[in-house]
Amino acid sequence: MSKKSKKTIEQPRQEAPIVQVKPKAKEKPAAAPKPAPEQPAVKPEPFDMQKEILFMKAVVLDLLAEVAELVASQKPLRRPTANGKVQIKDKQSGKIYPSKNSVYQSLLKAGELKELVDQGIFGLDPSKNTFGWYALQKALPDRFEVVQE
Repeated sequence: MSKKSKKTIEQPRQEAPIVQVKPKAKEKPAAAPKPAPEQPAVKPEPFDMQKEILFMKAVVLDLLAEVAELVASQKPLRRPTANGKVQIKDKQSGKIYPSKNSVYQSLLKAGELKELVDQGIFGLDPSKNTFGWYALQKALPDRFEVVQE
């Protein structure tokens, strides 16, 4: 092997540079052909305000009908209902309370639940227990009944 061939082997090959080709400018299109003199030119109708107003009214009424149809097809909104309060009768005293929570709060303030509070059934702070009725019902299941309306 000659010296030249060794140099070409040892040297890395160089890639050919990338040449960007610019696109050729497009030729301008030929002028549009003129209409044949035999064809009559179409004259635009004169602007009629009354026709335009009637057309716009028809469009608006169509859109209103479509909106009304869409509104009617939608699911109705949830109506507020009664909160489902029930009256509770205390069988021991015969007193009727307007709600479950009022039974718990009234008996707690009256001190009738002292034994249950001492047992810790209503938690550390019984006055802040919002589910006291359920603990009371579990502790004294036969004492209360729901009044049928």
